[in-house]
Amino acid sequence: MEELTPIEKIFSEDNNDNVVLYNGEDKPVEFEQVAIVPLDDKDYCILKPVVPFEGMEENDAIVFVLNENDDEPSLEVETDEAIVDKVFDVYYEMLEEAIANDRKQAEDEEDEEE
Repeated sequence: MEELTPIEKIFSEDNNDNVVLYNGEDKPVEFEQVAIVPLDDKDYCILKPVVPFEGMEENDAIVFVLNENDDEPSLEVETDEAIVDKVFDVYYEMLEEAIANDRKQAEDEEDEEE
């Protein structure tokens, strides 16, 4: 079986494995997948370094934007703080919605058992 690229891993619904990206010094950095967030006709992914970078807290994550360059997709760190804030706002809304759906499903299953 052919190995998936990091971008294919991130956008595959069946894959939650860590991904390895290369930094500006061409050194591998392993990331845990957190979420994909569609926003303003772009896709952003939130990735958490397995080993935090210097100056990062343990639970800090990085927002990457998916860019199409000459039909070759690439991930780049999103540096616009306003966009990063919006991505996290949408992510927290998605998370709250998923939790609410899980609770409703659990309640529905309890009602069926009664």
